[in-house]
Amino acid sequence: MIMSDAMRRRMYHGGRPSRLARALNRASALQFGSGFLVPDNWVAMEVTGRRSGRTVICPLVVTRYGNERYLVSMLGEGSEWVQNVRAAGGKASIKRGGSQPVQLTEIPPQERASILKAWAQVATSGRHHLPVSHEAPISAFETIAGDYPVFRIDQDRQLEVRDAA
Repeated sequence: MIMSDAMRRRMYHGGRPSRLARALNRASALQFGSGFLVPDNWVAMEVTGRRSGRTVICPLVVTRYGNERYLVSMLGEGSEWVQNVRAAGGKASIKRGGSQPVQLTEIPPQERASILKAWAQVATSGRHHLPVSHEAPISAFETIAGDYPVFRIDQDRQLEVRDAA
C-alpha cells in the first residue's frame, strides 16, 4: 500500500499507533516473521509484555552497521516495544522463518548517530517519523540520538551455554 508521509505520521499521532496502524502491524509481523516475499532485513521481534506477561510481536527493520545488526525505535523513547525490551532485560526473539533467541543491548546515545543514519537509509517507512532527513549529515543525527533508542542484536549467550552442555 502506498501512503503519503502525512498519512504515515497520522497513523502514529502522538507516538501511539492508531487502530489501523495496529492492524497493519499485526499483519506485517506475521509476514516479516515468515520471511515470505519480504527483504532480508525485515523481521518480527517477540518480547514478553511488561504488563500482560504475554508475548508481544512487532515488525522491525534490521540495520547493519559495521559488523553488527541493530534495531531502532522509529517512535522514540515512548515505543511500547522499547519499554518491553528494557523490562525483559533485553531478552527477545527474532523471527524470520524460524525463531532465534537474542539479547538486545541498548546503545548509549553518544554512539547512536551513525547507526540512526544507516537505519534511515534502509527503513524507508520508518524514516518519516524522524525530525531529520535521511540525507542529513551525521551532526543532525547526533542532535536527535538521545530520543531514538537503538539496540544491538547479540546472540543469547545463555542459550549457547545450555546447548553446549
